[in-house]
Order: sequence, then structure tokens, then C-alpha cells
Amino acid sequence: MNTLAPNRDRQNTRYLVFLTTVASLGGFLFGYDTAVISGTTDFLQERFQLTDLELGWAAASALVGCIIGSASAGYFSDRFGRRKALLLAAIFYTVSALGSAIPMNLTQLSLARIIGGIGVGAASVLSPLYIAEIAPEKIRGRLVTLVQIAILTGMIVVYYVNAQIAAAGDTPWNVRAGWRWMFGSETLPALLFWAALYFVPESPRWLIKQGFLDRGLAVLARIGGTSHAQTELAAIRETLSHEQGRFQELFQPRYTRVLIIGIGLSILCQATGINVIMYYAPRIFVSAGLDRTSAMTQTVLIGLTQFVFTCIAFRMVDGMGRKICLLLSVAGMGIALFALGGAYRQEHPHGILLLTCVLGYVASFAIGMGAVPWIILSEIYPTRLRGRAMSLAIFFIWFTNFWVSQLFPLMLKTMRENVFWLYAAICVFTFLFIWRIIPETKGKSLEQIEHELLGI
Repeated sequence: MNTLAPNRDRQNTRYLVFLTTVASLGGFLFGYDTAVISGTTDFLQERFQLTDLELGWAAASALVGCIIGSASAGYFSDRFGRRKALLLAAIFYTVSALGSAIPMNLTQLSLARIIGGIGVGAASVLSPLYIAEIAPEKIRGRLVTLVQIAILTGMIVVYYVNAQIAAAGDTPWNVRAGWRWMFGSETLPALLFWAALYFVPESPRWLIKQGFLDRGLAVLARIGGTSHAQTELAAIRETLSHEQGRFQELFQPRYTRVLIIGIGLSILCQATGINVIMYYAPRIFVSAGLDRTSAMTQTVLIGLTQFVFTCIAFRMVDGMGRKICLLLSVAGMGIALFALGGAYRQEHPHGILLLTCVLGYVASFAIGMGAVPWIILSEIYPTRLRGRAMSLAIFFIWFTNFWVSQLFPLMLKTMRENVFWLYAAICVFTFLFIWRIIPETKGKSLEQIEHELLGI
């Protein structure tokens, strides 16, 4: 029986959107788990009598798990499949949500947050990887951008949830119990993600790599039709024939450029300070003299701004191209950070001025540095090594994120406005790196990109 016949030659947009949506739930939980800490920091500090360094650890402990999850997800997904690895990430999310709601001390909370971080780190590799491997090249950029939109949706939702929970009681209640409800609220979306993954197939490229040609061909055909499936199969098999698939292969001279692109972009997208703003926005505003309620409200505006401008990026990445988006983005970030440092230097900074600088920075980040690095990382590596190569690059995202987040409370206290000018200087270097090193990949198949970068 010909399993491809019913698909003919039409792209099954509805099915493609369904697969992308389910994979993007990993991104939603990524954002939810990452941002939930922002509403709890002051309450945690009072509840457990934390120093600034201990508070930094409470926020950054999840990033240790992110490092572990991102480093191991590639091997696990290359060995056992993208779908099974995503299922495991969903389990980590669920366990962490429950564990973070019941700790009696900082150590227990940190352990639960590390478990959640493993899920976040794994999903940060696997969600864009899965989508890139199922998406037609003409819309791949936009579909991978949906992961970033999902991340921001998760952040906005948890900002709202945190604000509602905080408003449900006074400060003593929030110190005693409110923050527990904030962490525990992640359980529901984590269970939804786990259940939804049972209705999606394995990545067709992974199936073909493992020798399951009929199953891989059937998935490709259901997505894009028979002709699309046959064309993709031929291209995938051709590139696989030139690859060995061993991790050590990544360190051969012909892979030097893609390693520099992947690792360099991963470090710089975090070293320019985005998660300082996302994790510590209320603390930045409070330290500048605003009251806590206003600070929490302005944090919701930050999430909404990033969401809106990421939706704009959704249209730009497959039109203007990846590289132009990155250059515009990092230029705007540098200008906004320089202005933020100047505003923060004032003895009594105006809340509107601070908010304008932060929103300008976030908007600039969203149109390029927010989504495009994840697209490029999912495109530049060869099929047999894509999972492990993405793990290596995303390991550096979380490693950099950890140190930036861990040190920021202390740096803000000791350096004040100079910390924002330091990030502005890093933006200048990042602009030059992108201009000289990053290739344009819009409108090209994964196999074509591999051929151009590696000569395969």
C-alpha cells in the first residue's frame, strides 16, 4: 500500500502548525520557568534571610540545570530521538514545579530549580531543532521564531500570574505562601506539554538518519506532499553520506567556522545583558527609587513589548534576512543601554525615563538577538551532528547566562550605571562580530547551508 498517495503534492499547513505549536510548548515552559523567579526574589530574600550573593544563587541555580540539560540533550536526542528527549524535558518541568512550591530552605529550592533548569536547557536545544527539521525552507525562519514567541508568551503569562498572586494577599502572606503558589503554577502547562507530545511524530530527518526511511518519508509527505518528500529524502541521504556522525568530527578544521559562529553568537546573545533585564527588572526599578507595585507593573510592560516586537521579527527574518535583523537589533540595544546608564546615574531617576530605556532595549533585542540566534543555530550544523552541535553552542548560552545572572545583583550595587555601559560596550563588539562572521541563511535548505559552509 502506498502511504504517500493521500498527501499528493500539497503542503499540509494545518498539520505543520500543529507540530510547531506542540514543539513550541517547550519554549512556553522555557519562558515560564525562567521568568517565574522575577516575582519571587524579594519574598524569597525576606523568607530565607538571603544575602545578595545567596539571592543571586536562588535566581541562577536553575541555570546550572540549564547547562546540564543543554549539554546532554543533543546526545540524548541524537541517540534516542527528538520526541523522546522532549518528553523527558516535560517530566523535569513537572517535577520542578512541584518541588519549587514546597521547599523549607534555600538548598531544597535550588535543587528543585536545577531540575527545572534541566528541562529548560533541553527544550532550548530540542524545540528549535525539531521545528527546523520539519519546516520547509521558505518559512523555516518564521516557524523557529514561534519558539521565541512561545518563550515570551510564557514570560507574559507568568508575570500576570505572579502579579495576581501577589495581589491576593499582603506582604507577610506573600513572604509566607505567595511565592510558593507562583512556582507551583507551572505544573498545569508542564502536564499539558507532556500529554501533547504523544500526538506528534519523530523528526523525519532523525528517522532517515537512523535508517527508518519509510517512516521518515511518510512524515515528510504528510507535511509537504509526495514531491517534497522525495526531494528532501534525496538531499538528506546525500548529505548524510558525507558525514560520520561522531562528536569528535566537530573539531575537524572544516567545522571551525560553524563552531565560531555557534559558540560566539551563543555567548554574545547573553553577554549583552538581556536576562539581567528579564530576571531583575523589578529590582532595577526598586533600586532606582520606584515602589514595588509600580516595578511589578512595569515588568509586565517589558514582557508585552518583547512579545510585540518578536511578532514583528516573525515577519522580518524570512524577508529582510537573519543578518540584517541581528545588526539592527544589537545597534538598538547598545544605544538603549548607554541611555539607561545615563538615566540610572541621576540622583533621582524618573521612572518613565528608566522604563523608556528598558523598553527600547527589549524591543531592539526582540527584533533580532532574541530569535535569530536560535534560528541560525538550528540551521548551520550537519544533520548527523546537529543535536550534539546545538547542545555545545547552547551550553555556552546557559553558561554565560549563569555568570551574568549570578553576578548582576552585586555588580548593580557596586558599579551602578557602569554595569549598563559595560553591556553597551559588549554590544559594539557583537555588532562587529555579526558583520564580519555571520552568514545569511534565509531561503536555503538545511542541506544547501551545510554545503555552503562545509563544502559537502
